[in-house]
Amino acid sequence: GGDLIPIDSEHSAIQQSLPDDRSRWQADVRNIVLTASGGPFRQRAAHTLQAVTPTEACAHPNWSMGAKISVDSATMMNKALEVIEAHYLFGMRPEQIEVLIHPQSIVHSMVNYHDGSVIAQLGQPDMRTPIAYGLSYPARMASGAPWLDLARVGRLDFEQPDPQRFPGLALAFEALRMPVGACAVLNAANEVAVDAFLHQRIRFTDIHRINADLLASAQCAGCDSLEALAELDVQTRLQAQQRVAQLSPSGLGGAALLA
Repeated sequence: GGDLIPIDSEHSAIQQSLPDDRSRWQADVRNIVLTASGGPFRQRAAHTLQAVTPTEACAHPNWSMGAKISVDSATMMNKALEVIEAHYLFGMRPEQIEVLIHPQSIVHSMVNYHDGSVIAQLGQPDMRTPIAYGLSYPARMASGAPWLDLARVGRLDFEQPDPQRFPGLALAFEALRMPVGACAVLNAANEVAVDAFLHQRIRFTDIHRINADLLASAQCAGCDSLEALAELDVQTRLQAQQRVAQLSPSGLGGAALLA
């Protein structure tokens, strides 16, 4: 078999911070920490989020991304999906995965070891770095990304995610404790909900409502084949569209922002 080298910046950082010997991961590692910028609403009052527009949700402070992933960053559903990804890539139990908000997006993720050491990967918020690492692994090649000047950065801040602003993050841990199909349900529901928000059919806060409702009602026991998972994905999307229709308010203002 071959090696699967992640190019998502957080998972690339974890890959680079883990022992080279995979057999040592569970013995040596206490937990892994995925960092998140906090998106455009890190300091916005939770009670105002229902009025968020697609344009506001797509205004990421650090990264230049497409509309869908920008909305996922604003809800922190991108981090929820990355928690699931980390579980399967690195074999970490849900309780071994932590998320911290790091608004500078310089520390891309880190690994806590049983001896008290913390190993992290730092760099500019530039996707060329993890992509170059993935393409050249195990060697390293010039990525074209600018050098990191920590003196210019000046400070690195970390904080716990606010569950009132970012309730979707907890859904990842819930899904990981359910049958395997639950993760497919969460992903499918979120894709439909985000698309509906971008088309001004639902409010920003309805994204989490749809995701939580469909995960709670998921019928995913026995999804032990690709065919079963594909059918679950189809059925979840249909159910999510029905929830969108139920939640669509009349008179939502503003222009749609297409993904």
